[in-house]
Amino acid sequence: MEIYALVLAGGSGERFWPLSRRALPKQLLRLFSSCSLLEATIARLEGLIPPARILVLTNVDQEKGVRETLKKFPDCNIIAEPSKRDTAAAVALGVAWVAARNHTAAMVVLPADHVIEDTAAFQKILRDAVDAAQAKGALITIGIRPTSADPGFGYIEMGEPISGKPGLFRVVRFREKPNVDLAESFIRKGNFRWNAGMFVWTVPTILTAFNRHAPEFGRFIAMMSAPGALQKNWTEKFSRLSKTSFDYAVMEDADRVLVLEAEFDWGDVGGWQAVARYFEKDNRGNAANCGLTALDASDNIVFDDSGRNIALLGVNNLIVVRTRDAVLVCHRHHAEKIKNLVAKLPEGLQ
Repeated sequence: MEIYALVLAGGSGERFWPLSRRALPKQLLRLFSSCSLLEATIARLEGLIPPARILVLTNVDQEKGVRETLKKFPDCNIIAEPSKRDTAAAVALGVAWVAARNHTAAMVVLPADHVIEDTAAFQKILRDAVDAAQAKGALITIGIRPTSADPGFGYIEMGEPISGKPGLFRVVRFREKPNVDLAESFIRKGNFRWNAGMFVWTVPTILTAFNRHAPEFGRFIAMMSAPGALQKNWTEKFSRLSKTSFDYAVMEDADRVLVLEAEFDWGDVGGWQAVARYFEKDNRGNAANCGLTALDASDNIVFDDSGRNIALLGVNNLIVVRTRDAVLVCHRHHAEKIKNLVAKLPEGLQ
């Protein structure tokens, strides 16, 4: 069975300000290596899915950056959404693109901003998920075993295991991002996994799910999977689609949804606190990507885009980020409010 991939490479550039901007979201950043998160996502598929069968979906603000980042990638396989319509519309567009090429193929949906180092284990899980999607006629989501009661992730509640398929379980329900107390109860119960936003299915199965649970998007797929339709007038029809998430539109109500537990390392670098796990740390817990001189300072996160030295004296729990044209200094416990700060900045710095 041919496998296609949809890589979701949109999203805003707020949480990693000032390094990220509207036109330079985190998936295009080189945070801890010479390779961007988007480039790493494409590279992890090498040997499993050829570039000709990978669609990268971005938006008009970030299209230029994506194309510059993926210079050797098929140019026609990069599509920019004309307006932000959330993930249900994005997935529907990807399904239409795949269905127009092979209406019986398997399809993988992957965010472009994850950190996964064990490529072999990652590809094995995708192969297992494709096999399960084909054999069970199911929508497969990849679940990540939690390492903490993190309120920043959505959760998947697992039901009974599927016989003969190790690591495969029925999905009882999806849970939105919980508060800390609820997240801790999930961890204690033991049958909850983080929702990583990675999905696998066959084209016929996802078409049935869209038609049954979100017919507006099903009609869009039917129109856009016709020969030549995506080359003509898809942008106007796409912009009319409802703004809703794929989980809400399809996955929460679908009849046969299974979760396959990941057997690979996984990181979702959602902000500066998360990416600091990949920086070097001193004996006071200060994490930095650059030269750091610290005195009576602890648990700070420091980033400089050109590797210049930064000195800290008598400060704790700060995030300090310096770029060519801006400096951020904030308490690390207020990191989630960076996006609110960005909205107040001059237009040229957003």
